Order: sequence, then C-alpha cells, then structure tokens
Amino acid sequence: MERTLLLVDDEENIIAALSRVLRREAYTILRAENGAEGLDILARYPVGVIISDHRMPGMTGTQFLNQARQLRPETVRIVLSGYTDFWFITEAINQGAIYKFIAKPWNDEQLRADVREAFGHYASNMENIRLAMELKNVREALLNKPAGPGMNSGGELPGGLQALRMSKSILELMPEGLIAIDDQGLIVIANRAARDILGNAAGQLIGCSAGNVLPERVWNYFMESKGKPHAEAMLGLSDDRSIKIQYFDVDSDTSTSGGVLLLAHCETFTQHQRL
Repeated sequence: MERTLLLVDDEENIIAALSRVLRREAYTILRAENGAEGLDILARYPVGVIISDHRMPGMTGTQFLNQARQLRPETVRIVLSGYTDFWFITEAINQGAIYKFIAKPWNDEQLRADVREAFGHYASNMENIRLAMELKNVREALLNKPAGPGMNSGGELPGGLQALRMSKSILELMPEGLIAIDDQGLIVIANRAARDILGNAAGQLIGCSAGNVLPERVWNYFMESKGKPHAEAMLGLSDDRSIKIQYFDVDSDTSTSGGVLLLAHCETFTQHQRL
C-alpha cells in the first residue's frame, strides 16, 4: 500500500522541518498551506495520514481535521501544536476527529515512530473495511443469488457452507473486535476480540439483544450512528479503560440490513502526550 502523508501548516519552515525528519521513511509527502488547500488535496488523492498544525488563519487544525474526517474517514489524523491548545485538542480527540496529538517542539525519533504507528493504523482501517465488504458480498451471494446451473434448489452456491466457515475463521483472527447488529437490534456476529474487549469472553453475545448486553455507551453510540455510512469515536467505558469504536452502515434491499461496529483497545494519550 502506497504511504501518502499530507502536511498542513501555514509556516513553510515547519513543513520543511517535518519533511526533513521524515524523508528517509519512503513516504509520498503532499503539502498544504491551510485547511482549505488541504481539503482540496484530500478530495483528489487518497491520503493515509495527515499531520496538521492547529493554529492557522481561516481554519484551525481541529476544524480542518473534523472536515477531513467527513471527506476521508479512513485517513489517520494527527494534530501538531503547543500545550496551550491542550484542552481544545483533548475534546477533538475524544470526539474521534484526531488520532493523536504531537506537541511542539517535537522529538524527531518519537515523531517518526508516531507516524509509522499511524500508517499501521491506516492499513488496519483499510483491511477492516475490505473484510467488512467481503463478508457482506459473501452473505449477499449466499442469500440472494437465484437458483441456476451449479446451484441447489435453495439458491445456495456450491461450497456455501465452506465459504461461511472461512468467513468466520477470518473474523475470529481479526485483532480488532467486530460486532454486526441486524435491523431488529440482534447481534448476529461477534468475534473473539469483541468479546474480550467488552468482557464477554464466554461468547454470550450472538443472538442477544444488543441493547441488553452491550455497555450502555456502546449501544447509545450504535443508535446515534445508524444510517450514517461511517462514524468513529473514542469511548471511555471506565476510569481506566477506553476503546476506539467505528460504525459502518450495512445498506441492503434484503432483511440483512443493519450496522457493524469495529472495536479496539486504546488510550486517549500515550505517555509523551500527557501534561
């Protein structure tokens, strides 16, 4: 996967310094002087990671990254700023607009590590989207294709059971948690990672009413996100435990419509981000 990085800052010397630090990482680096120019680039090119200054004329970095999330939700967004903007950035992180905050002046080695981690997260996002689409396509092929040559009277493809078993195995191996909820509010898929993240290691999720077994904040997030193509946020489930959560809408003409939640353990800040 090509690794394209977008740098957004109204100070040319900052963009030049970031480019020097990252030049050995084999990234394709795009540059923008303000939020409007950054949005124009995003509309034309697939970008894996964005690093944006916060204090810019016309549009702040957090405002720009909020709009960038709507335009390309899979892109990983990093804000670069001083600690004076800490509380504004904290709110943006909690709302899911920002993946990470890097303080000025930055440490070169830590910056390189943070950007590598961000591209790893982007690759994971793209793989999750691919798997979700693959699962949807397999399910629709099994349920909706009419009977014909090489198919049984129920309209199922040869090896349909094998395909379902393979899909289940793939889901169980995913490092992120995946929960699929149908339009009746019942959990139809819940992989091992999801059960571990939510504390349901015994697997008592599938077939249950999501509103009864999911944590209240997770269920509320699902209901608020229904009908949107994609949404993401960070949710605090307890004083010391937070998760990153993403919603993908499953739009179908059949009774299989519903939504998919992707879950991952996270911390709001890594140690070097805390005051």
